[in-house]
Amino acid sequence: MSATLEVRNLRTHFHTRAGVVKAVDDVSFSVDAGQVLGLVGESGSGKSVTGFSIIGLIDPPGRLAGGSIFYRGQDLAKISEREMRSLRGNRIAMIFQDPMMTLNPVLRIDTQMIETVQAHVNVSKAEARARARDALGMVGIPSPEERLNAYPHQFSGGMRQRVAIAIALLHNPDLLIADEPTTALDMTIQAQILAEVQKLTAEHGTALIWITHDLSVIAGLADRIAVMYAGRVVETGEAADVLDHPVHPYTHGLIGSVPSRNHRGERLRQIPGMTPSLLSLAPGCAFRSRCAHATDACAQEPPVTETSPGHTARCFHPVSS
Repeated sequence: MSATLEVRNLRTHFHTRAGVVKAVDDVSFSVDAGQVLGLVGESGSGKSVTGFSIIGLIDPPGRLAGGSIFYRGQDLAKISEREMRSLRGNRIAMIFQDPMMTLNPVLRIDTQMIETVQAHVNVSKAEARARARDALGMVGIPSPEERLNAYPHQFSGGMRQRVAIAIALLHNPDLLIADEPTTALDMTIQAQILAEVQKLTAEHGTALIWITHDLSVIAGLADRIAVMYAGRVVETGEAADVLDHPVHPYTHGLIGSVPSRNHRGERLRQIPGMTPSLLSLAPGCAFRSRCAHATDACAQEPPVTETSPGHTARCFHPVSS
């Protein structure tokens, strides 16, 4: 069975006055139907830009500079904006970190959701409204029939995010890209949303890319993990493998800096230094200035090597845990 999405050697560059920012540089991964891929990394690693690139929402001065994005065998990097619009919000959906990127502040919720349904399916207004009501109920919004008549400003931030998630789920998409959608939500609501998307992947075979910096969310959600650093995927593998036996020094540091992994009274571990500027990346491994294992060899571009079946790292000196 072919993957729902296969990204090959994707490059997304931003051409600024100061120079070219290589926000995504040679990124490859795939997601199968019903599978959850956790795309993990700190701020500025390129994970959100990867999501925007897939769904065709890169604005100037950014542009796709190379690579392929195969959705069910069709290269999204080569199709027209009209073809992309018919897929976006229908077969491929995205949940943004800020719900107001999805919601129009001057339109009632029912207007926005009915338009979304009717843009892709030829159904009556009553049927579209019923679908919208059911979607709101599915993400745990109480009295969904009444809430359809509300405006976005009448909802709390958490409620607005749930509405945005409901809109993304309206058409049971084949591919769902979630860009840190639960960051602003409390733990109870977060658990509810995570349970809902897991149900979606199990029942409808939706392929899900969950973009986050929060390893605790990914640990209970993802089947596979891809770790990004400075615009590149530095490690991929089964979730349990990557979390229990990380092989790239950056992944090691990322997992080691989670407070719950420290013993009581111990100093919190952290990765030394700062993420390098993507404007002035030196050749070779971008992590080498922060890495305890770096040698002269790291001034060259490290190869992607398979350290165990299905587990790869972009590193000259993979570490064992």
